[in-house]
Amino acid sequence: MRETFAATVSEAMDRDPRVAVVLAAISAGMFRSAAARHPGRVVDVGIREQAMIGVAGGLALTGMRPIVHSYAPFLVERPFEQVKLDFAHQDVGAVLVSIGGSYDASEEGRTHQAPGDVALLDTLPGWTVHVPGHADEARAALESAIPGDDRVYVRLSETSNRAPRPVDGRLSAVRTGSPRSAGVVVAVGPMLDRVLEATADLDVTVAHTSTVRPFDRAGLSALVGAAGNADVLVVEPYLAGTSAHEVAAALVDRRHRQLGLGVARDRELRAYGTPAQHARAHGLDAAGIAEAARGFFLV
Repeated sequence: MRETFAATVSEAMDRDPRVAVVLAAISAGMFRSAAARHPGRVVDVGIREQAMIGVAGGLALTGMRPIVHSYAPFLVERPFEQVKLDFAHQDVGAVLVSIGGSYDASEEGRTHQAPGDVALLDTLPGWTVHVPGHADEARAALESAIPGDDRVYVRLSETSNRAPRPVDGRLSAVRTGSPRSAGVVVAVGPMLDRVLEATADLDVTVAHTSTVRPFDRAGLSALVGAAGNADVLVVEPYLAGTSAHEVAAALVDRRHRQLGLGVARDRELRAYGTPAQHARAHGLDAAGIAEAARGFFLV
């Protein structure tokens, strides 16, 4: 996804003179050619993440379309005050593109992990959030975001599904349960393949989305109605329960149960480990999702 991001943005710079890239050292080498072709439109501020957001906000105020990039904790968490004031409060737009996901850089330690990034952005109005599950989805999300003027966050990951799905902002049914199924499982972005494997023996509808904000409330309501059961399991690759309030809003007119799987809220993992080990520890591998799904639906 990272290579797709760099190629897509570099191509956009060739087409659109508004596009500028703002970096804080991370991935600078991937934009050397674009910087040579477009002097002044690739800005590397060094390891100054707050300044990175401030520079991007200033560019947006002049009518430019800034693409801002770093690891998720350096892009969202560390400069959050600048994100809040220089974009949201000024009502200007940018495309923030993160790498690292929740724990892709587990070997780098907690400094490079940000499972709370989407939940944090959720406190601000007007953000579109894409969580691609495939490099082709990342390209589609970027190509739709770059020409606009709104605030967009694209959360890239090293975890990928085998095949891309549409990036249209809607929940799409990938596997449909019977009219009396146990309920609906929502797989976000790169969680789809694991969810399909984990629920292969359950009578559930499996739906996928790579756009979590705005959340497709009408789509979830329709899927629940067709399933005949309002029990919903959401599997997200970041902080568990991040979309719980969206599910509640979508199903406010009916009694329902819901369970959110994601990075655990009740403990801090202090061992570095591998991404696969972190996924297993948080119950986000296929075996962990299967155990949680059976416990939730088969009651």
